[in-house]
Amino acid sequence: MATLERTDIADTIVVPESSIPALLRHTWIQTQRLLLRWVRDPITLLETLIVPCLLLLMLDIVVGSQIQKFSGHSALYGSTPMVTLVGALSGTVASGIMLGREREAGILARFWVLPVHRASGLAARILAEGCRIFCGTVVIILFGMALGFRFREGPLAAFAFLWIPVLFGLAFATMVTAIAVFTAKSTLVEGVALLSSLLMFFSTGFVPIAAYPKWISPVVQHQPMSVAVDTMRALAEGGPLAGPLLKTVAWSVGLIVVFAVPAAWGYRRASRK
Repeated sequence: MATLERTDIADTIVVPESSIPALLRHTWIQTQRLLLRWVRDPITLLETLIVPCLLLLMLDIVVGSQIQKFSGHSALYGSTPMVTLVGALSGTVASGIMLGREREAGILARFWVLPVHRASGLAARILAEGCRIFCGTVVIILFGMALGFRFREGPLAAFAFLWIPVLFGLAFATMVTAIAVFTAKSTLVEGVALLSSLLMFFSTGFVPIAAYPKWISPVVQHQPMSVAVDTMRALAEGGPLAGPLLKTVAWSVGLIVVFAVPAAWGYRRASRK
């Protein structure tokens, strides 16, 4: 007598690659991939952590005492926020270079033909940039606190302080992504490095606004890094907050609105090559 064996086969649920669950899962997987690559990349670590901390130490040693005598306040309440923003910008350069390398190596094209959500690649880069900027901000602030920086406005203000560089950095990361998918690596490095230097040296975080000539003071006072520094200074030390915060949000949202569509279109175009 033949013996019939019964095999129960569980139903397999196939999630479409264009669904929301697939977007969340694929974004998280690609975010982990990017973060792991950045951790292993010495240039990213150098630009994000080591160089900003050395810059903060240099500013405190060279001009810290002079600024304190001039303004009556510790220079760390301007230089620490400024350096966190510079670290965010410097990290976007390294990320842009890596994106260019992946485009040239055909990695973006390989992901395009795989059964993954089309938006997960760009969404993962945004999420990974936010994680990188936040972690870099925490490290720089801890280094600043070792030099004498303190939060005087309470834990809620300190928590808000941490997210200003993230907003600021994501806005510039959107711009860098739009540039990286269309231009060569050298152009990206030179252009963003020059922009970062100009924003740093002509900002209220470098020296007080009263130290600049009157003809350039309005430009310095209202440029994006200055308003972000003023917002973070108010959250740490006290002072006017509403005006600088609104200007910071306006600059950041404006950059995202202007460059988001070119970045998305360029990323799609680069992935299909």
